Amino acid sequence: MNFDLYGFGPALAAGALMTVKLALAALCLGLVLGLAGALAKTSPYKLLQWLGGTYSTLVRGIPELLWVLLIYFGTVNLMRALGEWFGNPDLSLSAFAAGVIALGLCFGAYATEVFRGAILAIPKGHREAGVALGLSKFRIFTRLIMPQMWRIALPGLGNLFMILMKDTALVSVIGLEEIMRHAQIGVTVTKQPFTFFMVAAFMYLGLTVLAMTGMYFLEKRAARGFARSTQ
Repeated sequence: MNFDLYGFGPALAAGALMTVKLALAALCLGLVLGLAGALAKTSPYKLLQWLGGTYSTLVRGIPELLWVLLIYFGTVNLMRALGEWFGNPDLSLSAFAAGVIALGLCFGAYATEVFRGAILAIPKGHREAGVALGLSKFRIFTRLIMPQMWRIALPGLGNLFMILMKDTALVSVIGLEEIMRHAQIGVTVTKQPFTFFMVAAFMYLGLTVLAMTGMYFLEKRAARGFARSTQ
């Protein structure tokens, strides 16, 4: 193996940075969608329950790769129409934006079920205690429900983030220059597939280990008050 990677080392490093940016942006979007979906599914209103259930079922029923392609290519006419309306006929959705939307959409659908399970795991007595104290519904949710929900949901969200980190490789099909895209370019130029794909594998493994370490500290921090209360 040529340890300078035939001059593609800096490109692969830039691809790793793009992978991290894509994963974190999709995570932020997915958490918002997942929390909204969970609140909808646990709502007493039938319409919101239907909307939350439809979102999670529809998105989880279609492969992530198809979502990437559908969002990237399916918005061409829409973006062109918007561009003409605002005087910019060349307006288009970037590969990064399409990747964030697609992966965030998919992460949010799975996170919906994680958040929903965490909300249902909180005893009803905690809500009743908040009502007895005269707290508003908003304060009950932010002060009583959300901290407990976060602690319960964190392990499941961590697993979903590991999957999300690897799913960023799917965005290479629409030209985003992340790890897999640069690895494929390196293979095309050097004809050394084993070298570049093995390096890409170790890069994904390294990012996963870093993410697991971060999740460990987050889980430990989230469980501090709970650990003291059980002693």
